[in-house]
Formats: sequence, C-alpha cells, structure tokens
Amino acid sequence: VRNSRDRLYPVAIMKLNIAYPVTGANKMIDITDPKILSIFMDKRMSSEVAIDALGEEFTGYVAKIGGGNDKQGFPMKQGVLVPGRVRLLLKEGSSCYRTRKDGERRRKSVRGCIVASDISALSLIITKKGDAEIPGLTDVTIPRRLGPKRAGNIRKLFNLSAEDDVTKFVVRRVVVDKAGHKHSKAPKIQRLVTPPASSAS
Repeated sequence: VRNSRDRLYPVAIMKLNIAYPVTGANKMIDITDPKILSIFMDKRMSSEVAIDALGEEFTGYVAKIGGGNDKQGFPMKQGVLVPGRVRLLLKEGSSCYRTRKDGERRRKSVRGCIVASDISALSLIITKKGDAEIPGLTDVTIPRRLGPKRAGNIRKLFNLSAEDDVTKFVVRRVVVDKAGHKHSKAPKIQRLVTPPASSAS
C-alpha cells in the first residue's frame, strides 16, 4: 500500500492460530491475501468453515472458529451479534472479564462474535481432518502436562466403570524441587462419590 510520499506500508495481516485437539498441537500462520481471508468474513464464533483455501495441505479440513481479537487486543465475545466493538456492563462469570471484588460490575469494550476485516488474530479448532498431514500440527503428538482432575473425566479417559476405583488411575507427574529432590504430584479428585461409612451396630 502506498501513501502520498510513495512509501510502502504492509497490507493487513491476520494471524490464524490453528489447533488440533487430537494431538494437542497448534500452529500459527500469517495470511495477507484478502481472497483467502474472505472465507472467514461475516462468520460467527462456533461456526464451521472449510479451510481448503489456506493451501493444498488443508484440503478436506474443516475448522471451527473459536474466537479472536482485533488490533487493539479487544476479544470477541460469544452472543454479541455485531461485527464491531461495543461496551457492555459485565459481571462475575461473564467471559472477557475478571472481577476484582465481590459483586463488582464494570463496563468493558468487547468485540462482537462476527468476524470482520479488522480482526488481527483468529483462533481455529480443527473438527474434521483431511487426507494430507499438516507438518507440525497433525503429524506430532504433544503429551498432556496434566491429567484429568474430575472423577468422570478420569473414567472416560481410562474407560472405567462405575465400580472401578478412580483413585488408582490418577495421573501423577514427577517434579524436582530447588534442592534437587524428586517427588510426585497428583490432583485432588473432584466429584468423587465415596461409599458411606458403615454405622457401628
């Protein structure tokens, strides 16, 4: 893009952060071609888009729009059906806002859930894999640092029944303290239903 003094300025760049939950990997690419970016325009968060236009290796892939932010860093908020920026009164439990005091509410600037041309970063989650592998995304597996904490998720991970003891399947990790000693850590299981204590006869 040229101005009146014939200086060159770069065109708008949108960063695409593509995540593949199966392997736990993600990849960021920069897109400057407006024709490629047009497949995301006027789409809402959580809508699925075929991303064949990103390159030959993306043929057959389908991704879900997870969110994004504009050049000033204001995030997209689900449920706000506008393509621009609005100021909303947010309270505890609202997305895009963290309370500092009990009962606090604050008016904050957020973006709508519709993708527009002034979005600078967009998060995509692959929901359907194509035929080809994407280097650094689908051909690698990144191990999870932490295992599940909730009892139901532990049962789902190890395919346990309701009678199995969940506490024996907690994922432990080894940590090294400042003195060089190794010890293991494990999460405290949440939503664990323990059998009632037998009453003394």
